[in-house]
Formats: sequence, C-alpha cells, structure tokens
Amino acid sequence: MKISKFLLSIFLLSVIFVSCTNDDDDVQEPKGAYENGILISGEGGPSGSIYYVSNDFSTTESLIYKKVNNNDLGVYLQSMAFDNENAYIVVDNQNTITVVDRYTFEKKGVITTNIIAPRYMVVVGDKGYATNWGSTSDNADDFVAVIDLNTFEVTKTISVGNGPERIVANNGKLYVSHKGAYTTNNIITVIDIASETTTEITVKDNPDELFFDNAGNLVVLCEGLTLSYNPDWTANEKTPVSITKISTVSNNIISELIFENGQFPSLLTFDGSYFYYNLGSKIYKVASDASTLPTTEFLDAAATNLYGIEVNDSYLFLLDASFTAQSKLDVYSSNTKEKINSFAAPIGASKVYFN
Repeated sequence: MKISKFLLSIFLLSVIFVSCTNDDDDVQEPKGAYENGILISGEGGPSGSIYYVSNDFSTTESLIYKKVNNNDLGVYLQSMAFDNENAYIVVDNQNTITVVDRYTFEKKGVITTNIIAPRYMVVVGDKGYATNWGSTSDNADDFVAVIDLNTFEVTKTISVGNGPERIVANNGKLYVSHKGAYTTNNIITVIDIASETTTEITVKDNPDELFFDNAGNLVVLCEGLTLSYNPDWTANEKTPVSITKISTVSNNIISELIFENGQFPSLLTFDGSYFYYNLGSKIYKVASDASTLPTTEFLDAAATNLYGIEVNDSYLFLLDASFTAQSKLDVYSSNTKEKINSFAAPIGASKVYFN
C-alpha cells in the first residue's frame, strides 16, 4: 500500500513536470524591442531616421536606428523592405541598403557595391530586388540589382528603362513602375524572375504606387506629368492622371479611372477591399471593383503637407511631413473616420510599416 502511494506520487509529479515543460515550450520569448509595432521612416533633413509606435499606441520611441547603432543613415531614406528576420533600409543619396535585425534594429551589414541611387526593394525567397536610378547624367543606365540575402552582395543587375521606382512581386514575376527619375516615364516593366527577361507595358505618365487586387490584377497610380505650375509651385496642369488596372496574365490594361482636370492624387494605398487616395489633404475611398471615382471625400485630414498614407486593420495612418522639424503621424479609424491619436514622426516622414 505504501509502495502504491509512493508510485502514484512519482507519477503525479512527472505529469506536472511534463505539463509545466510543455507550457514553457509554448511561451515565445520576445524577438526584440520593436516587435509588434509600427515603424515610421523619414527621408530626413540632416539624416534619414526611423521612429517606433507600439501596436497599442502606448509606447513610442524616436531615432531607433541611431540609438541602437550610434550612427546615422544619411539622406534620403527612401524606403524599407523586410524578410522574416531583417529590415533593409534604402537610402538613395548614400547609395546604400543597410541591413538590420527587424526586431532589434542591430546593424548586420550594408550593401554598397553595384548600388547607385537605390529607390525600393522587394524580397523573393533568399534574394532581394532593388530598383536603382543610376547616374543622374545618364537616362539609360537604370537597373534592378539582384541581391543575395545570405551574403548581402549584389550578384547581378537587370537593365530597365529610365526612373524605376516601386517594385512588387507576384507568381514568379517582378513589376516595376517607372516614375522617370529626374525626367518622366510612362511604363511598367515586367521581369520574369527565372529567365530575367523583361516586358514593358505603356500606361499614363509617371506611374508610382503598385498593388495587387483580390483578383490578382496589378493596380497602379499614374500621377501624370506636370505641364504648368501655380505661383506656390503646386501643379496647375498635368497630363491625365489615373488609377489603372492591368491583367497580370495578358499584361493588357483592363480599366482606367481617369481623374478630372485639376484633381492630382499623389498617394495611394489598399486594404484588400478599398483603395484610399488623396486630393490635397482630403482622403477619398473607392472600392477595388468600382467603375467610377467618388465625388465626396472620405475624410479631411487638414494636413499642411500630406506626404504618406497607409492602412492596416481598422486604422488609417496619415503623415503630415515637415522637412525642418519633426513630422506628425495622425491615426484615424477607417470605420468611424474619427482621429484616434497623433504621434511625433521623423523629419520628412513618408512611409509607415507594420512590424
């Protein structure tokens, strides 16, 4: 009897130990101080920089790259790209792509060789593809750099037309918008990743933002070429501006939503169902399958210089940029249209990312 009780006690203790061990295994340690938050990149005055806001809006931190690594990124911080572990910080005037741990922001390396005025980057598997403007004096030397993300080295370049800007990937292909660098352009380049062959699609002038809708079509904001300016240097007249939808099967244009003369959107984002774009500081919302543009704004951000827009879950993030002082991030509910909060943002704040 005593032996049975003893054995039962041992059994119960072993069950408790195994249970506790399994519970401990299920608990994941935080990956870093900047996990589960919002990253705001700024082009910079003296230097580009990155701010952090936690997902619950309770914690903020400025200049996170500089604080962690004790140095600056330089100007202009154009964009960021991500894989599962790293963030790739693209700084065009420095001809650099700096690699950091995306959760701790500790620097891992910097890509400089065969990088000339880089703009945007996308990650596909263990390779990165970065658009480069090349020399400002040569409109024919623009390229996409192919980067080995294991060694952080450019292994080859793919020649493309003038002013490659945004780059996105889908089903073994890369899609590049050509805003034209310091001049103008009106093409989307399609790159087959396996063969590295290219095809060009002609669209309206100065294509910029790229997205894929739920049907797999490519959607691009074509901002138009400015023909004349107002006294304050805002655009007075442009070539036609459009939100253009392109079949990724045939590369043919499916539809175009053409803006009225005098309506010049410069920002576009997509939440999976609706596109959001701006006319000045006013934000408009249009369904991805809409055949006409809305006539009434979704909300008025009343921003001095609306320079960035992003949407995530039920929040709309708007950047009111200053190039001489801190910018501002305003957060709105995309359901109620109410402003939820405001935060300090980097000088020249232009992009919002979700970490």
